[in-house]
Amino acid sequence: MTDLIFDRARLKNVDFTATRFDGFNAYASEFDGCNFSDTSFEQLLMGSTGTGIDGQQWDDARWPQTVFRDCTFRRTRFPQHTFFGNVRFERCVFDRSRLRQQTATFEAEFVDCVFLGRVRSTNFWGRPSEHDQATLGREHNDFAGNDFTGAQLDDVAFRHIDLRAQRFPGLPGYALLDRITERVRAVLPLVDDWPEKRHREEARFALEFLAGTAREDNDDHALISPADMGRRLPPAQREELFAAFTRTTSDTSRD
Repeated sequence: MTDLIFDRARLKNVDFTATRFDGFNAYASEFDGCNFSDTSFEQLLMGSTGTGIDGQQWDDARWPQTVFRDCTFRRTRFPQHTFFGNVRFERCVFDRSRLRQQTATFEAEFVDCVFLGRVRSTNFWGRPSEHDQATLGREHNDFAGNDFTGAQLDDVAFRHIDLRAQRFPGLPGYALLDRITERVRAVLPLVDDWPEKRHREEARFALEFLAGTAREDNDDHALISPADMGRRLPPAQREELFAAFTRTTSDTSRD
């Protein structure tokens, strides 16, 4: 196994295919056209803070960014709960990568990237943590032009992100919708007619949560699936609500 630190490094067209990294720490570095296919990481810091190998200490005045540009992550094994740090991905391909349980992505930027295969229990953020904004030098993360049409999304959250600036058309079982609060109000009477109290409660909780997060995070827009209607509902009732939800008012999906 390999343990590497990249300190203000500039790498181009480096093939890391099938490399097993015990540790991978990138600080203020750039990776252009590098291939991380079948690579696995035990410990991974993609946009690290801290001290460079020459002893230069990060002084809380800035947090330099690491950039991955035109890189390929195919069947890459990302450790769960990776600290992404101040990292930017431009035109990268995440093809059946192990993107799951990735919630520490507050400072990560994604622009014109392609996601293929399953992405599970992952958060994407358009706004970094408030206490990091000064050291990052920005109040917003770039997140635009990303293509999710070949992805299977399972419990994936987009927070403070313009969903209309991404590519979702044709994503099976999903709909990009506006006016989420209005749609919730429109379908709640359907729930009131259900005979099982536990199903009514499950649906109400799920729909109210959906409306609250859509208003707070994405200007009352959301990418939804039948699971958002209530994961513990019988499939027939989830599909009934989802169908009603998608036809209640105008749909902002690009196609």
